[in-house]
Amino acid sequence: MDRPNYITPAGYAVLSAEYRQLLGEERPKLVDVISWAAGNGDRSENGDYIYGRKRLREIDRRAAFLARRMKAAKVVDPAQQPDRSKVYFGAAVTIADEDDNHRTLTIVGDDETDAGEGRIGWNAPLARALRGATIGDVRRVELPGGEREYEVMAIAYPSPEDFRADD
Repeated sequence: MDRPNYITPAGYAVLSAEYRQLLGEERPKLVDVISWAAGNGDRSENGDYIYGRKRLREIDRRAAFLARRMKAAKVVDPAQQPDRSKVYFGAAVTIADEDDNHRTLTIVGDDETDAGEGRIGWNAPLARALRGATIGDVRRVELPGGEREYEVMAIAYPSPEDFRADD
């Protein structure tokens, strides 16, 4: 990986929780089912055994992927951002397009994107165009639907108290 895998503390916690759930809960239960199914005789027509082995491979692949992503992760807390006047990682940015349609996007790590929730990866074309922008800046970005211009209307970062309330 040539680029850092930036991630918010909340995003890292989600990856870590999924990893722990897969290896600590789901995999041991599945191993028990496979062992039981293997003891029932003919494995070639044993659905529990065949499905269990397939699911076990899926869990192991996902756990290995999560382990690699967590190892490469560089946790960046947006609440600690000293310069809140510009768009950086973790910023919630309100933008307006040419038709004066407003929307708010939060720039997060690539592992925690969710377009429906307004979270875009920091490597997405729109996020790259917005990096370093200040309120009032107009940025042009090439999107699959064509070139668009967006004006930065507001920039916000979470406060440190936002994270303490969840602990």
